[in-house]
Parts: sequence; C-alpha cells; structure tokens
Amino acid sequence: MTKQPRHRPRRVFENAERLIVECDLSECPHCGQALKARNTWHMRKTVQTLKGPVIVGGKTRECANPDCSHSGKHYYASRVLMISLPKSTYGLDVLAYIGWQHEHGHKQLVEIQRELNQRGILVNERNTGKLYRQFLAFLGEMSAVTKQKLEATSAEHGGLIWAIDALQPEGDGILLYVLYEVLSSTPVSAIQLRQPTAKALIDWLRPYQAMPYPILAALSDGEKAIIEALQTCWPEAPQQRCQAHFLNNLVEPVLDYDAELRQRLREDMGGLPKAPANPKGPTDLEGPPF
Repeated sequence: MTKQPRHRPRRVFENAERLIVECDLSECPHCGQALKARNTWHMRKTVQTLKGPVIVGGKTRECANPDCSHSGKHYYASRVLMISLPKSTYGLDVLAYIGWQHEHGHKQLVEIQRELNQRGILVNERNTGKLYRQFLAFLGEMSAVTKQKLEATSAEHGGLIWAIDALQPEGDGILLYVLYEVLSSTPVSAIQLRQPTAKALIDWLRPYQAMPYPILAALSDGEKAIIEALQTCWPEAPQQRCQAHFLNNLVEPVLDYDAELRQRLREDMGGLPKAPANPKGPTDLEGPPF
C-alpha cells in the first residue's frame, strides 16, 4: 500500500485552458455611463471541470464618473459563478454530475469518485461527499448568509440585478439552471430540469419574486423559457441579453469566415518550400532569437 502524503501536493495542470471572464455590466447602474475596465483581477483560480482543467480569471470594471453617487465602485465578472462556486476549485458541472449520479443513478459516492478519476479529475472520496453536500445546499433553501448579502446589496444600490443561465453537464438533456445576483456576484439558487419549461422556471422563481427588493434589471441568454419566466416574475424590470452571449453570437459568423480563410491559405501556400535554416545564427537584421 502506497503511503499518502500528509499534506495534499500542489496540483499543476500544464495543459489547462485559460478563460478570461469579463464583467457582466457595461454601464453603471446608477449614472448610466460606460464603466471603465480595470487591469486587476478580482479572482484567478484553476478549476477542474468535466471538460478538463481551466484557469479562470475574472476582470472588473469601475465607474469613473466623478459626479456619480457610486464613483469608484467596482463591478465584477459574475459569470464566473457559472464555472464554479466561490472558493471552490471544482466546476459546477462536476457538482451537478455528482448530484445526478448519486440521486438518479443511485451510485455510491466512492463509485462516482472512481468515475471522476477515470475522467482525469483529481478528487478523493471525502471531497466527493463534500461536493455532493454543496450541491444539495445549492439546490435547497437560501442560506442566511445569502439573504444578508442580498439585503446589503439592495440597500447599497437600491435594488438587485438577477441573472439566469444554464449548463448541461452530461449533454443528455439534463440542464442545471442557476440564479445569481450580479451586483454582489452571489449565487442564490439552482434547479435541475430534464424538460425545461417557462412554467417550471416560474415555479422555481416564485420565492425570489416575493422578496421585498426592487429588481433593477434581469440578464439572460436568448432562451425563450428563461425570458418568459423573467418577464412573468418581474415584468417591470428591464430585460437584457448577457454581454458574453451577445458577443459570442456576433463572433460566430466571423469564426466561420476565419476557418474558411485559414483553409484557403493552407491550400494556396501549402506547396511553398520551407524557409532554409540559418546555421550561423541570427543577424542584426533578423533580431534577437525567441
């Protein structure tokens, strides 16, 4: 039997993808002026997901309007909550996978841990149980700490900004919908649905609709069920497409054109001979080696 180290060794993921998440807001919710991008990160961490390790960085923006009541206020990239929960180094899809396999697949936690290990995710049985409890808490009632955060955010900003997004951990039709508050970057609740409908989402949102806080705006992607649920629960709140989804939709046709252009370049220039190697080393005109 191999003796385990007393302390967990530092994990290094050399081939981890790097993902930069921009701030959800582009304009100050108080004065309406464009927010200024900041060079600092409000969070940077490596997250193990079902698709592989990801180095996630969240960027911030601030209001630079000196006449604004919230001048200098920092706003965060709340969409990092769709990748992992605060202070967690495991993806939200991993939590959803553990919860679904345990509750619907009727698998023991040690079985799920072995499956995750086979998929390249470094986790032991103890942490698998911890992640499962986090999953249950996320799907359960709102905690007292979350209520305090929402109350403080509403008092500071005059209301809340809701955002809803969904992820599909296994690609088999089971979706995990997540509700989070943008101004405070607070995950609030989640629900798993195999056949998502507007009615199911509305029923899920009813307890939050009853909360005594003004809703300044609501963010989502273009999914019709989410939009209908938000409009039903908060009809007076302005509806906005998430900046990340909006920009991705703009980029899609550009990516198709770029792929076609790269293919043509390979076909047109593939027959050219390779540049000869220079055994004498670089000259002054060539510049320093890299």
